[in-house]
Amino acid sequence: MPYAAAKFAAAGFSQGLRAELAGTGVSVTTVLPGLVRTGSHTAARFHGRPGAEYAWFAAAASTPLLSMNAERAARAIVRAAERRRPELVLTPAAKVGVRLQGLAPATTARLLGLVARALPAAGNRPRHDVQGSRAAEQSSLPTWTTALGDRAGARFAEPRPRSGP
Repeated sequence: MPYAAAKFAAAGFSQGLRAELAGTGVSVTTVLPGLVRTGSHTAARFHGRPGAEYAWFAAAASTPLLSMNAERAARAIVRAAERRRPELVLTPAAKVGVRLQGLAPATTARLLGLVARALPAAGNRPRHDVQGSRAAEQSSLPTWTTALGDRAGARFAEPRPRSGP
């Protein structure tokens, strides 16, 4: 929740800046990226049940439609800033989320509640601050599910994932 709150605050701050700078020649582009494939699943820090948390994050961060190629995202962001677009939403999943929130905020909150309950609980003996490359060792996630994310991680010098199932 702190991560989501920080993103919400950044979006609000960006909208406020856009309003305050209107007419000055300065433009503000708010970027709502969703997941971008950078290989961050191996560098992320996990708490609670690291193997289970790694599994859902690594799979999502490596899946097309849920995540986006980093170079493609960078090009889209630069284009949006050059064109002075007020907002850019990158992944199809993020676009659906933004539209759903705008049309049906209560329904969106209920759906997000269901998703939150489906995520791994901390368990009886939670672990803290486990790097993704170590959490991968505790996960039974097949390596093919993270192939796109792992390739991106190699390009961006993220820690190497484990080899396994």
